[in-house]
Amino acid sequence: MGIFEPYRAIGYITSTIPFVVQRLGTETFVTVSVGKAFQVYNCAKLNLVIVSPQLPKKIRALASFRDFTFAAYGKDIAVFKRAEQVATWSRHSAKVNLLLLFGDHILSVDIDGNMFIWAFKGIENNLAPIAHILLDDKFKPTCLMHPDTYLNKVVLGSQEGSLQLWNISTKKKLYEFKGWNSPITSCVSSPALDVIAVGCADGKIHVHNIRCDEELVTFSHSTRGSVTALCFSTDGKPLLASGSSSGVISIWNLEKRKLQSVIREAHDNSILNLHFFANEPVLMSASADNSIKVWIFDTTDGDPRLLRFRSGHSAPPRCIRFYANGRHILSAGQDRAFRLFSIIQDQQSRELSQRHISKRAKKLKIKEEELKLKPVIAFDCAEIRERDWCNVVTCHTDTSQAYVWRLQNFVLGEHILKPCQENPTAVKACAISACGNFAVLGTAGGWIERFNLQSGISRGTYSDASERRNCAHEGEVVGVACDSTNSLMISAGYHGDVKVWDFKGRELKSRWDIGCSLVKIVYHRLNGLLATVADDLVIRLFDVVALRMVRKFEGHTDRVTDLCFSEDGKWLLSSSMDGTLRIWDVILARQIDAIHVEVPITALSLSPNLDVLATTHVDQNGVYLWVNQSMFSGASTIDSYASGKQIVKVKLPSVSSAEGSQDQDSNKPTSEPLPHAEESSSFSTSIHQIPELVTLSLLPKSQWQGLINLDIIKIRNKPIEPPKKPENAPFFLPTIPSLSGEVLFKPTEPSNEDAKVNQVENTQMKLDLSSQFLRVLQSSADLENFSTFTDYIKGLSPSTLDMELRMLQIIDEDDEGDDEQELDKRPEFVAIELMLDYFIHEISCRNNFEFVQAVIRLFLKIHGETIRRQSRLQDKARKLLETQCAVWQRVDKLFQSGRCILTFLSNSQF
Repeated sequence: MGIFEPYRAIGYITSTIPFVVQRLGTETFVTVSVGKAFQVYNCAKLNLVIVSPQLPKKIRALASFRDFTFAAYGKDIAVFKRAEQVATWSRHSAKVNLLLLFGDHILSVDIDGNMFIWAFKGIENNLAPIAHILLDDKFKPTCLMHPDTYLNKVVLGSQEGSLQLWNISTKKKLYEFKGWNSPITSCVSSPALDVIAVGCADGKIHVHNIRCDEELVTFSHSTRGSVTALCFSTDGKPLLASGSSSGVISIWNLEKRKLQSVIREAHDNSILNLHFFANEPVLMSASADNSIKVWIFDTTDGDPRLLRFRSGHSAPPRCIRFYANGRHILSAGQDRAFRLFSIIQDQQSRELSQRHISKRAKKLKIKEEELKLKPVIAFDCAEIRERDWCNVVTCHTDTSQAYVWRLQNFVLGEHILKPCQENPTAVKACAISACGNFAVLGTAGGWIERFNLQSGISRGTYSDASERRNCAHEGEVVGVACDSTNSLMISAGYHGDVKVWDFKGRELKSRWDIGCSLVKIVYHRLNGLLATVADDLVIRLFDVVALRMVRKFEGHTDRVTDLCFSEDGKWLLSSSMDGTLRIWDVILARQIDAIHVEVPITALSLSPNLDVLATTHVDQNGVYLWVNQSMFSGASTIDSYASGKQIVKVKLPSVSSAEGSQDQDSNKPTSEPLPHAEESSSFSTSIHQIPELVTLSLLPKSQWQGLINLDIIKIRNKPIEPPKKPENAPFFLPTIPSLSGEVLFKPTEPSNEDAKVNQVENTQMKLDLSSQFLRVLQSSADLENFSTFTDYIKGLSPSTLDMELRMLQIIDEDDEGDDEQELDKRPEFVAIELMLDYFIHEISCRNNFEFVQAVIRLFLKIHGETIRRQSRLQDKARKLLETQCAVWQRVDKLFQSGRCILTFLSNSQF
């Protein structure tokens, strides 16, 4: 177990498996696969409803019926009821490729031609298939469908291009169609009887009558790739939608037998599935580009328009950063998209607009990809000016200009920043000042220029007179940064030179050489530390003001991909192509934790609250979230969960946060077992308590303050007016007449049985004076461990705890004092003595400090006079006073030393 534990992955919408649609009542739901899990969306707004647990392998096929979802993975089929797995079907000897819902049965077909029939009614008792059909050896099934109105019959398409009609009840092949000498990729049934549509790999669509084995019409779009999806309209219009491997959706008119419309840029990758909603002019499409789109046919020319969609990165992201106090993540990917992900509400995730790309591409008759900006290689943002003007600046691949974005409107800004227009070179680095007014850009030619974000006008360049070309650096600028007061600007060149400039005057103040080529720099504004990564895989920390190296971290064995400081500046996180994520303690100058993931990390970002870490990985289209255990566990020291120099193997987070993503052996380091691994999983506050410090109860402030001010609260809540008698008595209560006119109720005489019950209850009360409060106190004192009693009284309300303490009062104690031997036998006296022992123990352990102090104050207020009169109780109270004074002196001494350290640090430089 490490500091960061897998939480969940975001940004995944679809994979390469076709979706399934079902209607429940008035709502329609779509189930899609996302790797090893599936997600269920409500089609009305495409909002996420259910996320399944993680399966051992990737899902290969899906089927659904009401609350049941059937997912084929490897050779097995998992049966889910909503998000809970209720059964696993295991009979196939090869990978399952096809699933089909057939009435009350599920048909599954594997790559070897075995077809099993499963009954899912009474799943708990029926884990075996009810029938098995073996297909021909030379018949490799590719698609499976059921023709409407055909009882117990299915049609299978093959890789060889032929079709077969099977009766699954008699397990016989009824007919084999010759086919079209091209692999069949899709097959669907039409609203017309005996008619199906077959899509082939050669790009042709065949509308065929299977009763007469006669072809009705053939459509061809070979220039758009193979046919990957087909669907008939059910709203009365004779339309057939087809999807191709190039991402184009074609709409064919069956009456006119011609192409009606084409959605050229429907998706960026192969179409997985198409579905017309029942009796609606609405088409849903899914693609391997990680998106789901809904199209509506409501235009005058009959062309569909995009109604709603959900999408993520279609190519791996390369830059990420937390935004909006950790609620959102800005992400830029190789798919030329700039996105905003929400880690709280998935519906708020969206792609930032690049000025009507779709309309311009349609008007110019070119692909949207050609109009989009090139992939982002670096960006910076400033939240302080979000409502005023553009607050994000991006650098793009091989682009000599930088672009600004307005996150408040989620659009590309109106200004384009062009540094060094006389000799333009690609912009490689960017930074926004702490005030949010300026953007500093560094180019591949060594040029650094400052721009005003509000107007987009250049505000001067940074040049070094000692350089030959009068630039800031001799080679490429790998990074720029600004301090928190706009007094310094730091830049780094590829050749290993780091320079510090006067921000306003743009004059060079100082410089130093690393000694080897630089790759990346990260600057922390609060502590003034600059982290640099060089080709020698060493991470160096420099004090920009003191101009000296203060830390040096070694350990990575391959190229360092990204760096990130924690918000407080105590941690430095680094990732590398060696697959490790390392956490360095800046103050202690050592590595405190390291994890190894299967897929190397390409970018990382730690939230300002230090609770969530976001990472991106090689060839992964999602953003992965990790939870900081130190923020949510009860441990008070890092040694409880950090692995130090040992590397812990961890799996990537899954789409579902409910299912663990860690290996069974993930707690074992690569070198030797982690000591005390079992104990570190469940922490005890008293064991891991820091010496000389106190531990608070973590109760609401009102609960322990209510004990102190309970008398004031009762006076404040006292009713102002006395209760009024009702003018008229309820009709069902017997009354008696009175001379004054007041309503008098007739008293009920208790029966003999009631009198006996009351007598028994009074006898029991006299015999049993102990309550649960006293029983828990006595048992805790016998065990010499008061944790159970503390948890019990912490769960009581202030008024209940006050009542329990007042029940211990010795009512009949006379002024002269009773005989101590007689008083020792009183349960109240014993309980008071045990309470004093409890206070002494808790104060010495310094646990639940503020709560115990409040209880002591209330206890002494109630029983102070009794303690003053009894010598034994006086000795206990004296010991409690000594313990209290000793603890307060140590705490006060520690506070004074802490103030001295803070004063010293504020007056000195790091």
